[in-house]
Amino acid sequence: MVFEHALYLSHPLRGYLRQNHANRSWYIPSRTTMADYSVLMEKEGRIHVVEVVDEMVKHKGLGVINTATLLAKSNIGDEVLVGQKYLTIMPTRLPELISGMARRAQTISAKDAGFFITKLGIGAGDTVLEAGLGSGGLSMHLARVLGETGHLITAEPRDEHASIGLTNLQRASACFSGFPKHTHLEGMVEDVVPEEEIDAIVLDMPVHPPAISACAPTLVFGGRIACYAPTTSQLEACWKACEDAGLTVEWAGELMERQWGLTSKGGMRPVNGPFGHTAFLLIAQKR
Repeated sequence: MVFEHALYLSHPLRGYLRQNHANRSWYIPSRTTMADYSVLMEKEGRIHVVEVVDEMVKHKGLGVINTATLLAKSNIGDEVLVGQKYLTIMPTRLPELISGMARRAQTISAKDAGFFITKLGIGAGDTVLEAGLGSGGLSMHLARVLGETGHLITAEPRDEHASIGLTNLQRASACFSGFPKHTHLEGMVEDVVPEEEIDAIVLDMPVHPPAISACAPTLVFGGRIACYAPTTSQLEACWKACEDAGLTVEWAGELMERQWGLTSKGGMRPVNGPFGHTAFLLIAQKR
């Protein structure tokens, strides 16, 4: 006999309710207790995402400040003085939240996130499974396009990474006009596969095949799975695992990004820096 239990309690991340059910946790933004956030930008472009609270709190790079007092009667576009720094109050949009997000694990870049969203064909009302959560960079992109009618399911076995990712998602839930239902699964995704139909799956993990095998049956007909693989050997393993699971590989490869800028004597040239390879990507469909 299987005994199931569920209870509601306040989540340590302000503005969320958490419902525990076995090894699953539902993180639901509570609009009546939602924390307020503000984005402050330094002259050189560095972004700080700060919670607006009426108490003295230490903020990395800014010192100890009372953000409620600092930002009182200020509007987006205004400048505020913190110590010897003038900072501009910016809109709390996705690019600013990504730039100022808390980080631990390396995040999927906007370049790759946009590709995944387009190739997966996801939008409002869809259910998307993402494993692993990491720092939540991709999760914020997914939440933005799913909107309040969608359902974002994340899985992460490492608590130290999940805590950072959930912090960033909590900030996003307070800043976006519409935020999806969010279910967080604690553990390896192949061990905690959700019992519902999934429109799209994104896998970013060291070993993909067990997750592909376990999660592919949950895809709706026509649904797609995306894999993020740092090496060609992992990409090959993803391809074979998708075929073994009865999926059709639609695309595999890499996206290259190269930034350009103005030269001192006029004209344009590539900006000095690393050439923009991040990882190998794969898209497969259930047909």
